Amino acid sequence: MRSRRLRVQLSPGAPKVGCWSGLTGWFRKPCGALCLTGVRIPLPPQAMLNKNTVLISGACLFREPRGKRRWFIVKQSDVEGWEIPKVLVRKGESSVRAVLRMMGEKGGITARVLEEVGRAGGVATTNGKTLPQRHIYYLMLTKLASSDSIGFPEFAWLEYSQAVKRLTSKREKTMLKSATIVLKKWKKQRQKKKS
Repeated sequence: MRSRRLRVQLSPGAPKVGCWSGLTGWFRKPCGALCLTGVRIPLPPQAMLNKNTVLISGACLFREPRGKRRWFIVKQSDVEGWEIPKVLVRKGESSVRAVLRMMGEKGGITARVLEEVGRAGGVATTNGKTLPQRHIYYLMLTKLASSDSIGFPEFAWLEYSQAVKRLTSKREKTMLKSATIVLKKWKKQRQKKKS
C-alpha cells in the first residue's frame, strides 16, 4: 500500500504532518490514530514505535505428528546457544509478515500464525550506539515443512520438556511456556466453535 506525506491543517494555526492513502481513504494522524470519516480507531502498539526502536519477531512454531507436539528451536552458530527462531522486521513490514517470511525463506516451512504469545523489551548496541529493542513472539502452527531447513545451521523438533532444557535464554523459556498456555486456550476456543 502506497502512502504519501501531506501537510494537513487539523486546527487553526497548528500544521500537522500525516499520511494519506488514496487507495483506502484513511488519514493517519501523528498521535497514532486512524481517522476514517470522523471515526477514531487506535493503532496497534507496534505501529507507534519510536523510529529508532529495533523490532524483532519470534516464532514459537510447533507441529503435531502422530499426536505428539514438537517445538522448533534453532542454533545460529557454535558461539550462541539454542533459541527460538527470530527475525529483524524490515521497514514497512508487519511483525507477522516478517515471521512468516523468515520461516518460508530460512526454514522452508509454511506456517500459520495463531496468536501473539508475548512481548519483551531490551537494548542492543550497534556501532557504539544503544538502540531499544521490542521482541514480539507468535504462536505458529506448521502446515508444511521440508526435511531440510537451509537457513539455519542447526535445528531440532523437540518435545516441550526437551526444548525448555536446551533453550539458553530465560526470556525464551518463559515465551515457550506462555506459548503452551496460549495453545491450550486456542484449542478450547476452537472446540467451542465446532460444537
